[in-house]
Order: sequence, then C-alpha cells, then structure tokens
Amino acid sequence: QVQLVESGGGLVQAGGSLNLSCAASGRSFSGSTMGWFRQTPGKEREFVAVITWSVGITDYADSVKGRFAISRDNAKNMVYLQMNSLKPEDTAVYYCAANFGFTRTPTAYDYWGQGTQVTVSS
Repeated sequence: QVQLVESGGGLVQAGGSLNLSCAASGRSFSGSTMGWFRQTPGKEREFVAVITWSVGITDYADSVKGRFAISRDNAKNMVYLQMNSLKPEDTAVYYCAANFGFTRTPTAYDYWGQGTQVTVSS
C-alpha cells in the first residue's frame, strides 16, 4: 500500500522559513515524479514544485521560484520542500503527491498525502 506522509508544517512569520518533508513508502518510486501542491479553502489545488525521482529534474510555479527548493533523498525515500522568504499568501495546506509523468496537473497524480498546514502571519 502506497503511503505519502507529510510533516513540517506550522505557523511562521512573514519572511521566515519552513522545511516540509514527505516520507514515501509502499512501492518503488524509481521513474516517478514527486510533486508538492497547495490548497486554500474554496480554491483549486495549486501546483508548487515537482522533481523527478531518478535524475532530479525540477520545475517550480512562478509564484515560488527563487524562494522554494524541492529535493529528494532516494536512499531514504524522502522528498523535501525548503520554503524561504515566506509570505502570507503562501498560507495553505501543502500536499505531497506522486505520479509517473512529469506534469504540473494535479489530476494526473496517482498518490497523495494527507497534507500539512502552513500558516504565514504578517
């Protein structure tokens, strides 16, 4: 059974940093793509960043480029999202997801975590 478990969310002041983690288990993720998405109440789930599991190719939403960094540790089956210079508009529930195609489209992702809340105060 595939499991993605996020951690590391919390409350931080604007300008601060958080590092989100996603622990992946239940199958081999070789050849997969791991993504981070976020969602606020009443809005659709939004792409944040993606990384290929094997080679480490990355892509970012324009809104986070230069502030967020996605990485992975293949040996530990972990994916991370380092978030710096946080803004109040980054407040959302952040989700880790996995699929087998390089895409920003949430509906293309097969597996999802339960989410972790990030709140940025002004």
